[in-house]
Amino acid sequence: MRLTYLPHTLYFKHPFIIAHGMRTSTPVVFTEIELDGVIGYGEASMPPYLGENHETVAAFLNKAKDVLARYTTIDDLSGILNEIDSLDKNNTAAKASVDIALHDLLGKITNKPCYSMFGLKKQDAPLTFYTLGIDKPEVLVEKLREAEPYRILKIKLGSDNDKEIINTIRSITDKPISVDVNQGWKEKEYALEMIHWLSGQHVLFVEQPLPKNRLDDVAWLNERSPLDIIADEDVQRFDDVQKLQGIYKGVNIKLMKCTGLFEANRMMLKARELGMKVLIGCMSETSCAVSAAAQLSPLCDWADLDGPLLIKNNCFEGVQFELGKIVLNDLPGIGVVPTKAL
Repeated sequence: MRLTYLPHTLYFKHPFIIAHGMRTSTPVVFTEIELDGVIGYGEASMPPYLGENHETVAAFLNKAKDVLARYTTIDDLSGILNEIDSLDKNNTAAKASVDIALHDLLGKITNKPCYSMFGLKKQDAPLTFYTLGIDKPEVLVEKLREAEPYRILKIKLGSDNDKEIINTIRSITDKPISVDVNQGWKEKEYALEMIHWLSGQHVLFVEQPLPKNRLDDVAWLNERSPLDIIADEDVQRFDDVQKLQGIYKGVNIKLMKCTGLFEANRMMLKARELGMKVLIGCMSETSCAVSAAAQLSPLCDWADLDGPLLIKNNCFEGVQFELGKIVLNDLPGIGVVPTKAL
């Protein structure tokens, strides 16, 4: 197998403001893995907190090239991915780009969509959230107009004007919302106070309210919270799921955090076994990585896969949304077609 890659930058339609600051763009790397004339596509998206960038991904993919060059078939996908994973402890987005491309390649070789390879039905795919970042009321009103076709919203909180944001949204729409704090609340007592207030605002759940690794505080909060508490930054790989049982009610699984579809599927099945809820999420990604994640969405309670809707320069056609409903196509693999040469 032959791997090639291309660094790229995605630009947001609106500045993306979270508790950590403002972002207007994000680095990505696209991968192609070719075998006998068939090409699988992958993507690595790198938010700052993952610690990856164009240079680190390129360095990892150069190692992965040598591994893949030894394989002339894709029959042992799990073995290939385990070898790729063993190349380095971190680099999860880089690993995900290889995983996605290999799943796309396998689907094309076997002429199967990935969702069917995982034993799932495309009609079971859920709605996706549409994300609204932290912003001024007048900007939120504009964003709500763009979000009109979507039936559930995701709201970023963790700033000094959290209640103003929710009140602005509730003055315009009563759509159900989820709240993502991105570690923005620092004290558990304040978090509990906010969650009680949010419970009267048609909120579905609260995601990562406290800084990561404060599991005792989250457990305290979870015992008292009227809303489900979902882990994001506190969950990354398979082993984390078991550790969070009884501390969080559910987990947000993202391909870029966990190394791709293979690991994400294992995590989802484990969470289900433990009675935990599952949200599949994304970073700032094109339809390549999001279409890959969408293949697993029928396993999930919720999906936050609006990445392509929030960027200016999507490079792929893939998963579609009808009034917010995830619509998987029947193309083999992850179901994407590049819209321009990569």
